[in-house]
Amino acid sequence: MLERATRTIKTAGLLLAAYFVLNILLRIALPHSLELDEAEQSFFSQYLLAGYGPQPPFYNWMQYAVVSLTGMSIGALIVPKNILLFLSYLFYGLAARRALKDQALAAIAMLALITLPQVSYMAQQDLTHTTALLFASALFLYGFFRTLDRPDMASYLVLGLATGIGLISKYNFALMPVAALIAILPDTEWRRRAFDWRLLAAVAVALVIVLPHAIWLRDNLAFASSDTLVKMAAGNEPAGIVRIGKGLLAFLVAIIAFAALPVAIFAAAFRRDFIRALSAGNRWTGMLERMMLTSLAGIALIVLFTGSTTVRERWLDPFLLVLPIYFLAKMQAAGIDLSAGLRRFRPVVPVLMACVLIALGFRVVGAGLIGTYSRPNVPMAGFSREMTRQARPALVIASDTYIGGNMRLQFPDVPVVIPDFPAPGIPAYAEAKGPVLIVWRGKMTATAADAVMPDRFSSALAAAGIAAQEIGSLSLPYYFGRQGDNFALGYAWVQPGTK
Repeated sequence: MLERATRTIKTAGLLLAAYFVLNILLRIALPHSLELDEAEQSFFSQYLLAGYGPQPPFYNWMQYAVVSLTGMSIGALIVPKNILLFLSYLFYGLAARRALKDQALAAIAMLALITLPQVSYMAQQDLTHTTALLFASALFLYGFFRTLDRPDMASYLVLGLATGIGLISKYNFALMPVAALIAILPDTEWRRRAFDWRLLAAVAVALVIVLPHAIWLRDNLAFASSDTLVKMAAGNEPAGIVRIGKGLLAFLVAIIAFAALPVAIFAAAFRRDFIRALSAGNRWTGMLERMMLTSLAGIALIVLFTGSTTVRERWLDPFLLVLPIYFLAKMQAAGIDLSAGLRRFRPVVPVLMACVLIALGFRVVGAGLIGTYSRPNVPMAGFSREMTRQARPALVIASDTYIGGNMRLQFPDVPVVIPDFPAPGIPAYAEAKGPVLIVWRGKMTATAADAVMPDRFSSALAAAGIAAQEIGSLSLPYYFGRQGDNFALGYAWVQPGTK
């Protein structure tokens, strides 16, 4: 039986490995224009900094290391992300093995992550920092469950490593270790884990990982929190009971949206057994319930105190990631024969994998049919080719990280900057050792692309006494687009020393 279960885990791992290889091949086969987060990573990979802005730096550090070794390419952006996602599934399976004490069920739990759209589809579509959060959360669950099951120094060190990585992956991860601690307090045996001297080693590991960014964060707290506060802001909604009600309603909707698909799939596969198991439990299911409820209560308090009316499903990733393990633990505690349900569940996994791959491909290839274009449909290679027919830039100045990251991919050996980054203020045009290409998002008029340079560029040039040699615009059709559907970019060439 053990050998059969081990083969099941190995088979699940091989299936997942093949799935992520297909994701890599699909993304490489699609146009190499970058998604928003991909472009951000492409741009930031030029710099190794303690902080980059509103998002913590773990993924940026990883991307910088990869690009430093391999150079910039679409593969350098895609392969590390898929490896991180594969490791998320792997550590989740290892965590499930500790909680479920059954290799076969652990394999099912590992594969069941595909039922969470935020993990299976949204992470593949674009998200990078959330991918790091998923990895850190899965690693934390493994370290946490291992510490509860059979504590040793290695389990505490894994716990510290995961906590450190999580805290510099996404700030909302900070709730996870707090919720885990609260969840084990009612259990006498597990409570002793929190007062074990080896926990100090875990704290030390986490502090070493977090310290460089924490020092930066101390002086840049307002900057780091600005993006999150904007996303959570209630706009013009007046303070009061209505605003609180909308925030809590948005929170409830996010929970339902996160959990709806896995609940539906488990209910369809296990049928009445799934319903009967909801009333069963053991110390593991009780701990998981306390952990989830504590985390969600923390999010609810944040919604109340910030007056937010926006809660996104992916903000719940680290807190509801345990759902597949929880469902299987409940059915295991009920003493149910799961063989029939597992036979119905297993075919669902490759179907969902195929659906994710098809959806990722169709949103680009079928964009012309549905009339909605994603960022890989933007013809960035064509823009770069047309803008640089007469000269190759020594420096590219982009209007934002999306344009900058795409320019970095097209010209990997050319430095790319944006206003206020990497240094405050407009970049010093005169310091470039050759022609400077300025690129910004253009505007389409009724007949052509608008070539008006944004004020922040024209004002900076005027203040420096530098004249643009050429100002132009390009309007090119989207990849796989309908006739007449174009994207526009504006550009200007500047020669240092030209007055």
